[in-house]
Amino acid sequence: MKNDFTFDETDRLIVAELRKNGRATNQQIAERLGLTATTVSSRIRRMEDANQLRVVAVSDFAAHGYDVLMQLAIEVDSRPASEVAHELAQFPEVFAVHIVTGRYDIDALLVLHDFTDMTHFVLDQLSSIRGIRKITPSIAVDILRYKFDVAPIETRD
Repeated sequence: MKNDFTFDETDRLIVAELRKNGRATNQQIAERLGLTATTVSSRIRRMEDANQLRVVAVSDFAAHGYDVLMQLAIEVDSRPASEVAHELAQFPEVFAVHIVTGRYDIDALLVLHDFTDMTHFVLDQLSSIRGIRKITPSIAVDILRYKFDVAPIETRD
């Protein structure tokens, strides 16, 4: 089924308001944009139904006691990378898993409370996944940008 959804300027303005404050009510957005709450509600529902918008809450890792952000580059052998990635995605510490091209097969991002958790995660949890040939970890020493609203909303001509 082809998705014929296109954003118009009103949709863009509603999304911009949600990016500023994802907890804003439809009425608050409507007042800021000179619309009715019903219009805002139906527009948001239409964008969600077309899989063009998803309103989610994003947690701050440090606020929840996670002080280590780690990236894992993983090489897989003797097994499809997708199977390994699905198993890896089941660990609560892992918040992003990507099957990638290039030198590695999988890229994963995870958080740990502290460095003592790293030993348990690598030796106990990761070692339980069959097919991992090599892991190259990288630890974030500083976070310069952490944004989830980076996907541009534009129409293609």
